[in-house]
Amino acid sequence: MFAYTIRRLLFAIPTLIVISFIIFALLDLSPGDPTSNLPLTIPAEVREQIRVSLGLGEPFHVRYLKWMQQFFVNEPLNVIEGLTGWTIGDGDRMRVISWQTRSPVVDLIVQRLPQTLWVVGLSYIVSVLIAIPIGVVSAYKQYSWFDQFGTLFSMIGFSVPTFFMGLVLIVIFSVKLQWLPSIYDTNLRVTDLQTFWMQVKQMIMPVTVLALFNASQISRFMRASMLDNLSQDYARTARAKGMSERVVVLVHVLRNSLIPVVTVIALGIPHIFGGAIITEQIFRVNGLGQLLITGIQGADLPLVQTLTFIFAVLIVLFNLIADILYGLLDPRIRYE
Repeated sequence: MFAYTIRRLLFAIPTLIVISFIIFALLDLSPGDPTSNLPLTIPAEVREQIRVSLGLGEPFHVRYLKWMQQFFVNEPLNVIEGLTGWTIGDGDRMRVISWQTRSPVVDLIVQRLPQTLWVVGLSYIVSVLIAIPIGVVSAYKQYSWFDQFGTLFSMIGFSVPTFFMGLVLIVIFSVKLQWLPSIYDTNLRVTDLQTFWMQVKQMIMPVTVLALFNASQISRFMRASMLDNLSQDYARTARAKGMSERVVVLVHVLRNSLIPVVTVIALGIPHIFGGAIITEQIFRVNGLGQLLITGIQGADLPLVQTLTFIFAVLIVLFNLIADILYGLLDPRIRYE
């Protein structure tokens, strides 16, 4: 297992390099210019000076190699220095700078990351905790009223768009009942019981929207996998040996049924960061999704390139985690 993990990590390096080149090239060739939002009264020569100051006057391959050095070398060294307090070299390094704010892109991401983790991370945990029990019970009690309810729950969660569900919740709980705030206050700091309750109230609607959408998909995968394993020979053999139904379902069948679901859960984690863009826009959550939208609207290529590449890194990383969990869940799988 250790040797397999090392091989996968080494193979991930050229994969990420190719992905970084594709992302950089596509965004660099896309229409849009950082000077397009400037007033029309600014002379053309001044616009060109601004473009040159942003590094756009250099050839494509030079800009790409500089971005690679800044992202893969300079930024990790800055993180190490920040965590350890050491000074590596002279400490004066070029960083990936946002064209809009003139601040380091990594610093902007670190500032927004806690809000995304609070809302998106919690919603995904809630969705997994809800989906797995619903899928297990729905499969074991197939065609029962609970199974029908689970099917209805999944159809609603998967079919209704997140932006529509968010607007419906805002109209009901914020406008009509006035129970919950419609806008997420990112400046709120939890210092006592009252502020903690305010934090909980403003998280209820965005967490509910994202959790419903993800739980509807995971529960369907869980149900289908459980139905497939409940009819297998090993389940009937376990019952014939005198094992209780609880042990057969929750130990033998559940463990084997989780194998394909692990992939869905693991690969869904990076996608939820990208999928939260719409939800963050609706509830004004000042997270990574909002930051990405701001970068796209302002043609802030360094910010958009870095965020997009981080999403790609998350997909590669959690794909590896899913493969490792395969070996832990299924003893028949051995990586040599």
